[in-house]
Amino acid sequence: MSGSDPGTAAPVSLLIADDDAVTRSGLRTLLAAQPGITVAGEAADGVEAVERALLLRPDVVLMDVRMPRRNGIEATRHLLAETPEPPKVVMITTFENDDYVTAALSAGASGFVLKRLPVRQIAEAVRVVAAGEAILFPAALRRMVAARPLASPQALPGAALTGREEEVLRLMATGLSNPEIAETLTVSPETAKTHVGNVLTKLGAQNRTHAVVIAYESGLVVPGVAAG
Repeated sequence: MSGSDPGTAAPVSLLIADDDAVTRSGLRTLLAAQPGITVAGEAADGVEAVERALLLRPDVVLMDVRMPRRNGIEATRHLLAETPEPPKVVMITTFENDDYVTAALSAGASGFVLKRLPVRQIAEAVRVVAAGEAILFPAALRRMVAARPLASPQALPGAALTGREEEVLRLMATGLSNPEIAETLTVSPETAKTHVGNVLTKLGAQNRTHAVVIAYESGLVVPGVAAG
């Protein structure tokens, strides 16, 4: 996860969804005190999270996984599929469970953080996702797909990637941001951003994280093997 500069960006509007009132209040107090973040509101379950997101139009929803009425993963899927210009979603949970990671990414979440992380790291995750990046945990992604049979690289969906686009996708799978990809390939940040956008479009990926999952599952990127 690359750093962002909260002092130079517009404040990120955040909705916090968690069924535990004490946790929700604590997150609100701590995150509202972080630079570059404004807490727009709260939700106590998945149904309310969707309703409040439609009303408040936050940039990011910090979505708990386990909630009543509609869990966070189903709420994320509903919100992203049916909302025009939906917010980014960062899933948050107490439980370090690879099944949750899989389900969250499949639902379209842009990141996944644990409640035990320092608040500054959670705040940074919110800011990075709001800026259009994704919170990638390569180790978790590798564990997630390591037990699955890997298809051939030809199984990549959509139009064929160019050689440079495959290179960019491999770098994305290591967790590099657009500026870091640009530096690695010795190209401009704008060129790197264009390559990433082309990769997402060709793969039909919802976001960077989804593209990386596709790369692992297709066999283009092999768990435990470094890019390049």
